[in-house]
Parts: sequence; structure tokens; C-alpha cells
Amino acid sequence: MSARKVSQYQDLYGGLIRLHVLHHAARKPLYGAWMMEELHHHGYKISPGTLYPMLHGLEAKGYLRSREKREGKQVRRFYLITASGRRALADARHKVRELFGELFEDD
Repeated sequence: MSARKVSQYQDLYGGLIRLHVLHHAARKPLYGAWMMEELHHHGYKISPGTLYPMLHGLEAKGYLRSREKREGKQVRRFYLITASGRRALADARHKVRELFGELFEDD
């Protein structure tokens, strides 16, 4: 899918992006710039002004926690999934699997 199409339907993809963030945070701590690049590889064009409030929102809901870590001269904020985030991700996987089954049952 082209980047133009993705941005055209961005309002529909917010939940998918949040799930993508939780998926990666469950694998290893992540930071915003890396996550933007990862999302870009999947065709999502997301700005820091969209991603960082999303990360802060996931943290405020208790799905992520963050910590600062120095890497050379740079200090990065890393996001890690919480136990609540893992439970939410597991539940979402079940619901996504069910939805995708319906979306593609005629294909």
C-alpha cells in the first residue's frame, strides 16, 4: 500500500499502530525514532507529533512504562511493555485474529 493511501486512512489505523507498538515493546524496549522507522517499513507515515502522544497515552493507560537511557552523548526514552500491556496485547491478538478471519473469509 502506498504511503499516500496509508495517510488517507490514518484515522482507521490508530489502533493497529498502537498494537504494533505493543507487539514490539513486548519483544524489546523501543524508542520513538526506531518505532517511526519500523512503522515506515510497513507503509505507515507517522510524525513525531503523532507517535509521541500515542506512546505517552499508552504509558498513561499503564500499557507501557518508560525510562531514560544514555547512549553515548544522546539520552533516549525507552518504552517497555507492562504486565497490563501484555494482557491487553494478548486479548487484542485474539480479537484481531477473529476480525481478520471475517475480513478474509470470502477471499
